[in-house]
Amino acid sequence: MPLHGYKAMDTDGKVVHGRMDALNLVDLEMRLRRMDLDLINGEQVKQGSFGGSKIGRRELIAFCFHLDQLARAGVPIIESLTDLRDSLENPRFREVMADLIESVEGGKTLSQALASHPQVFDGVFVSLIQAGEETGNLPHVLQNLTESLKWQDELAAQTKKLVMYPAFLGVVVVLVTLFMMLYLVPKMVSFLKNMGQELPLHTQILIATSNFFVNYWYIVIALPILLAAGIAMAVRTNPQARQRFDAAKLALPWVGEILKKIILSRFAGVFAMMYASGISVLDSIRTTQSVVGNSVIRQGLQRVEEMIGDGQNITVAFQNVGLFPPLVIRMLRVGENTGSLDTALTNVSYFYNRDVRESIARVQSMIEPAMTIIVGFILGWVMLAVLGPIYDTISKLKI
Repeated sequence: MPLHGYKAMDTDGKVVHGRMDALNLVDLEMRLRRMDLDLINGEQVKQGSFGGSKIGRRELIAFCFHLDQLARAGVPIIESLTDLRDSLENPRFREVMADLIESVEGGKTLSQALASHPQVFDGVFVSLIQAGEETGNLPHVLQNLTESLKWQDELAAQTKKLVMYPAFLGVVVVLVTLFMMLYLVPKMVSFLKNMGQELPLHTQILIATSNFFVNYWYIVIALPILLAAGIAMAVRTNPQARQRFDAAKLALPWVGEILKKIILSRFAGVFAMMYASGISVLDSIRTTQSVVGNSVIRQGLQRVEEMIGDGQNITVAFQNVGLFPPLVIRMLRVGENTGSLDTALTNVSYFYNRDVRESIARVQSMIEPAMTIIVGFILGWVMLAVLGPIYDTISKLKI
């Protein structure tokens, strides 16, 4: 369906701009009327569907919470969507809500309408809504989705916290190094050369390093940028490069283990929610492969799916793949034997989530001293290389 840009007026006389899928201008006008907007003018654009402001996780949390509360109160789904549409500030999400209302009024189920917008509602989201519709337990599924999205938002914040702080300190170290090599050391080099004595090896290395930075500063700056751009392009276009990059991330000291725990915590939480909603084990594992965000872990889950499909039980399949530690395997075995696998998976997610918090706190407590040591080492090397020859010269003077 073509995308149209439009200019319209709301009931308060305010002019609004936006984009919406429509067959033609007549269809666009009808769709806008459902949003209490009067079309002023519009035209077809060539961009992808629903361009514009991004729909974030917190808006999806509000969406699930809103529908959950209204569904428990017995409000029909169309009225719930209409009420939600009228309360939204994000113009893109308003357009999505208008399309959902039209789809449901046209005879589609809510899950079918959501599936028409995969850029907003992923496969896990749609599968859970479908399971809630089929079991008649949609409010409970929406409540679980709300809690899961809140937990994912907190997990994303923890991940960002893990990455941003070391990155900031790393930038500080790089800037200090550049300042010394491009400004401080060259100021001292002329003084050292005028002393007229043979310079020690570490001083010569410092001068050579500084000269390289001064003469080839553009290479020093451009090389990391080009290297990062090349890796990013290779990761996006080459599956083998993507797999090696994902494997390298998991192999990083300290950080790699935390990233693996974050991924597995997300997987276990979503898997538990899907299984508790009545979705089969195989379908749950197949769908949750899209949430892990790491090709190495995804391939491991694909092997788990194949082994379970061949008749092995869940615990043995996960144990053979080697994704989870022995403690988690024991928890899965107890859950499988007692028929409470969803509870066991929820406990696995809790186990990892708690471990992630503690691990991030430990790593952050180590990063600042480590960066301080690195900066101190560089400063010590510069001071030793500069002051060493000066001290030797002074000590040779006869008073």
